[in-house]
Amino acid sequence: MTTPKLVLSTPADILSAVPYLVGFHPTDSLVVTGSTGPEVRLTTRWDLPADPRDIDRLVPLLRREAVTSAFLVGYGPGALVTPVVDEVTRLLRAGDIRVTESLRAEGGRYWSYSCTGATCCPAEGTPYDTGGSRVAATAVMHGLVALPDRGSLRRSVQPSGGTRMRQATFRVTAALRTCLAAMETAMETAAGPDEQAARFVADALERVRAAIGLYASGGRLGDEEAARLGLDLAVVRVRDEAWALIDDRDAHLALWRDLTRRLEPGHAAPAASLLAAAAWQRGECALAGMALERALDADPGYSMALLLRQALTHMMSPAMLRDRMPTPEELDDEMGAPRAVWLAPLRALLAPAQTGSLS
Repeated sequence: MTTPKLVLSTPADILSAVPYLVGFHPTDSLVVTGSTGPEVRLTTRWDLPADPRDIDRLVPLLRREAVTSAFLVGYGPGALVTPVVDEVTRLLRAGDIRVTESLRAEGGRYWSYSCTGATCCPAEGTPYDTGGSRVAATAVMHGLVALPDRGSLRRSVQPSGGTRMRQATFRVTAALRTCLAAMETAMETAAGPDEQAARFVADALERVRAAIGLYASGGRLGDEEAARLGLDLAVVRVRDEAWALIDDRDAHLALWRDLTRRLEPGHAAPAASLLAAAAWQRGECALAGMALERALDADPGYSMALLLRQALTHMMSPAMLRDRMPTPEELDDEMGAPRAVWLAPLRALLAPAQTGSLS
């Protein structure tokens, strides 16, 4: 999805837009939105009090994104917000980035650091309402969501599979174990293990593409289909195909968020990492960070999640990694023909010690 053009001509417009730009209504936060001309290039948010090391990375990040102007919104009491707004304003101006507006919001009122007129900016603050604004209506019409708070965003990636999904996973796991056991005997037949692996990978890649198409049309995978796709993603070549296919369509967020929530916790690392990649690419860094927490809870050593976490921590531009992502055709060239060893992570995931009560 392309972020719609939100016309932000007043402080109230900015305050109405920010929850949709970060995905939830912030509290005790600093939000910086950078633009190039009329185009919003990125929005980033920090909990307050902020780590000075994070603040120091801001100007290099904005420069990488060719940002020329920015607005700041601090949420919370003045003692918490004002020092960091002053410091960020100083850094931006030193970096030749114009500060178009800087605000503090608390208790349904805002104060402008850019305004000194008592008539337009009274000492008691100016009341505002984000709910009924033109900007909020435009954002909702284009599918943007502003959850009530950070906790709501976190809950949107928490497990929700339930008993039916767990039973479906049991059935799929049993069927896959049988399938892989049959492949173990392939060395004695005309179709060797690598050929069997090639068929498995080809079918899994087709399931990835079909799932993206299904969610693009507003559909949803059944429980067994979701469980099978979650296990397919244990194969790195399959996961990387899904990663390479991520673009601005809503389907990627919808699919990988759905699987992140529905899959058994021990199976969720690949889907949660793909959700993080899709969210990060769209500038939804808070959602990306929470998805990475889910991935690393499932597998603390999961390499894709660790790579993305490092990128987020160092405020890398999503474009820096996206531009280095190979196409599916380049993946074929780089990885070569499928081999039986590609299925080793799936076999490990299906081992009784890993599946626990699913065995």
